[in-house]
Amino acid sequence: MPPRGGRVLALAVLRHVDDWLRSETLTTLVTMTSTHSSTSPQTGTVLITGPTGSLGREATLAMAHRPPHDRPDLILVGRPGGGLDDILAEVRATGTTAHAIGADLGHISEVRAAAARAQELVTRGTVRPLRALVANAGVTGSVSGALTTDGYERTFAVNHVAHAALIGDLLRTFTSPARIVLIGSNTYYQNIWRRILGVAPSEWKDPLELTAPESAPHDLHSAGVAYSTSKLAILYYAHELQRRAPEGVAVSVFEPGWMPSTGLAREMPAALRRVMGAIARIPGVSSPRESGPLLASVALDEKWASLRDGAFVVKTEVRDVEPFAVDRERESRLWTATAELIERVS
Repeated sequence: MPPRGGRVLALAVLRHVDDWLRSETLTTLVTMTSTHSSTSPQTGTVLITGPTGSLGREATLAMAHRPPHDRPDLILVGRPGGGLDDILAEVRATGTTAHAIGADLGHISEVRAAAARAQELVTRGTVRPLRALVANAGVTGSVSGALTTDGYERTFAVNHVAHAALIGDLLRTFTSPARIVLIGSNTYYQNIWRRILGVAPSEWKDPLELTAPESAPHDLHSAGVAYSTSKLAILYYAHELQRRAPEGVAVSVFEPGWMPSTGLAREMPAALRRVMGAIARIPGVSSPRESGPLLASVALDEKWASLRDGAFVVKTEVRDVEPFAVDRERESRLWTATAELIERVS
C-alpha cells in the first residue's frame, strides 16, 4: 500500500499516467482528412457545458478562433456569473455567434430549463442547426460528502445524470449528421501505475445506490472511487445512448490525458494544488491548452466523422476500453435508473 501522501497526490493528479509513460498499446489510429461538407458540424451549432475554465474554456476558444467558414455557432452552458459572462464576451469578440445559458448542473430542473432554452434558440433560428454537444463539465469526488441541490451524491449526479438529462431533452433537436462527445477518464480501471500510486478504480453498484446520500465520499479513497465510477458510467451510458439515439447522431468519449493543472482540482488543499502546478510543467504532461483544441477537433472535424458507438478517444487516438466497460445489462439498467433519477426531481 503506498503512503497516504502518495494516495493524495495520485487522486488529485493521476488521470492518465499511462498516456504519459506510454505503457499501453495503441489499438486504432483514425485516418485523417482535411475536407468537410455542408452538413458537417462546422455549419451548425455546438453546445458545450463547462466552458468557463480549463479544458472547456480552451475547447470553446479553439472553436471560436477558427476561420469564419470553419466556425460553428456556440451555446455555452455553465454556472451563472462572471465567468460565463467573460467567456461569452471573449467568444463574441471573435465574430462567433454565441449565446450563454446559466445553469447549475447539480439541479436537474435548471439543466432541463437550459435544454429548453437551447432548443428555443435552435428552433427559432437564432443559431444554426444543432450538430454537436460536448458534455465537458465535471467535478471530482469531494471528501466532504457533498450532495447536489436535488440530494444526490454530487460526483455521479453532475458527471453523468445532469448530462443525461440535458442530452435526453435535446436528442430530437439535433440535425443529422450530429455528434455527442462525452468526457471520460482512464481512472475507471486500475493498471499497474495507478495501483502503485494508489489511484482508486471504479466500484460499480446499482445507479440508485451510487446517487444515494450515504454513497457520498467521506475520505480521499472514496472520493477517488466516486470519480472513477462516474467515468465508468459515462462509458456505459455512451454505448446505450448510441443504441437509442436517432439515426445520424454519433456518440464518442474523449479522454484528454493526465492534466494535473485543471479546474477539477479546485477543491483540493492548497498545498496539493501547488504540487500539481509544478507537475504540470513536466514535459509530456497534458494541459488544457493542448487538449482543449483536440476536444474541439473531435466535435467538429471530418477526420473524426466515423466515430460512433461510444468510441474512446485518448487525445488523438482511438483505444479499446477494458472488457468490463462493455456490459449490455449494466448499460440498460443505467439508462432506466437514470431516467428514474431525473424524473424524481423534475
